[in-house]
Amino acid sequence: MTENEQPKLPMTLRERLEWLTRMTLLVFILASAAFLSAITAMRIAIHGREVTMPNLVGNNVSEASKMLQSRGLVLRVADRIYSDQPINTVLRQTPPAGLLMKVSQQAHVVLSLGQRQLQIPLLEGNSLRASRVELLRQGLQVGEVSAINMPDEPVDTIVLQNPKPGAGAATPRVDVLISQGPRETAFVMPHLVGWNEIEAQRRLDQAQMRRKVNYVSAPQWPHGAVIDQSPLAGTKVSASATIELTVAN
Repeated sequence: MTENEQPKLPMTLRERLEWLTRMTLLVFILASAAFLSAITAMRIAIHGREVTMPNLVGNNVSEASKMLQSRGLVLRVADRIYSDQPINTVLRQTPPAGLLMKVSQQAHVVLSLGQRQLQIPLLEGNSLRASRVELLRQGLQVGEVSAINMPDEPVDTIVLQNPKPGAGAATPRVDVLISQGPRETAFVMPHLVGWNEIEAQRRLDQAQMRRKVNYVSAPQWPHGAVIDQSPLAGTKVSASATIELTVAN
């Protein structure tokens, strides 16, 4: 060591702490810069590989597949169900249209099997009740029920059905036309109150109507007079109805 050279003094504790602090801060700054650069690069890379999911619903599966392939996406069939849409039409999609997707991601779709071709049983000649049971057993149901008077067919017998028996129906509902039997004669109920019982019953006999007579004590009325009737006068009644008369005793 020469006379002009000064000996290096060892660092004090404070100087060492300051040096460590500066080094730590420098490392932190460099690490933060590297981390931010990596995040920025990842975001740029991710956004550069994102595409918008197109609307596939209503398109044929082949058209939908081409739409996805042009965007780098993949079509996967998740399910097939019966519907009113043509066969292989996209009914639903996941994810929905407009969502940002990464290239090579999958779009799951539900395709149409077309209208279900149902097997309709023969109902004509059967009762309405038996036909309901048969249809329910096959997963079908009675639709609109119409009725017509037919003297040669029992009441509640199915005389016509739509759809006809066999395969090819697109709806599970079967409309039927049932017989109401022969048309029943109807009468307009006459006014019998105040009539003598014998005359009133003769009037009902002419119409071949059944009746039931109740006798009550009614001193204010002449003996044998009809004081009440059911149904009331003017009511439309069938020939099989029972007419009730109340007669003063």
